[in-house]
Amino acid sequence: MKLFDSELKVMEALWKDGDLTAGQLAKILNGQTGWNPNTTYTVIVRLVEKGAIERYGKFSCKALITKEQVQQYEATEIVGKLFDGSAEVFLSAFLSGNKLDESEIERLKQLVEKLK
Repeated sequence: MKLFDSELKVMEALWKDGDLTAGQLAKILNGQTGWNPNTTYTVIVRLVEKGAIERYGKFSCKALITKEQVQQYEATEIVGKLFDGSAEVFLSAFLSGNKLDESEIERLKQLVEKLK
């Protein structure tokens, strides 16, 4: 599911803190971004329409998608758009500019083994 930056801010709060009321979300996002409550409520409505969150009770909000699902979607989109769908080309481009420590290298090896 494609989420825009403003929508991700609301989702990050729900993923971090669990279910929150719209008022709690507005307070958190006001502190983080300076949004007024109406901005937060507008983004909540968009997320409900997308099926990313559920409103229950009078004002409570619950995430219906996980951060991992959004990460998977975004990663697939990036690989498809910028790397012709090739995970190998993506990883080569990504890793060429980064130094990995031994534990990161080991985790990547384990991941590759799982994919075989």
